[in-house]
Amino acid sequence: QVQLVESGGGSVQAGGSLRLSCAASGDSVSNFCMGWFRQASGKERESVAIIGPDYRTYYADSAKGRFTISTDIAKNTLYLQMNSLQPEETAIYYCAAKIRTCAGLGRAGLNYWGQGTQVTVSS
Repeated sequence: QVQLVESGGGSVQAGGSLRLSCAASGDSVSNFCMGWFRQASGKERESVAIIGPDYRTYYADSAKGRFTISTDIAKNTLYLQMNSLQPEETAIYYCAAKIRTCAGLGRAGLNYWGQGTQVTVSS
């Protein structure tokens, strides 16, 4: 079992940057596929970026070239560096973890979730 706590959200103007953090406890992030998801008001939750136990990364098309997902094993923390943010990316951002596999991360099977952190991008 792993517990996840996000931080780093806030308000920025369009074109700005934020770095989100997801601190894990109870198990090592190296044992999990981990990812960032977001949910805007009135919309379904969507995947933003994923990093597997083998450190392979996957990005939503909207995030490619602007966002970077990474882990710090020593700090047992997942990060999401977000650059060139746009107003339509205003949402609650969640981190998620699934033991050993990325199959079904955030969708099926046993997933662990943080409580979310609000990101607001103004025009």
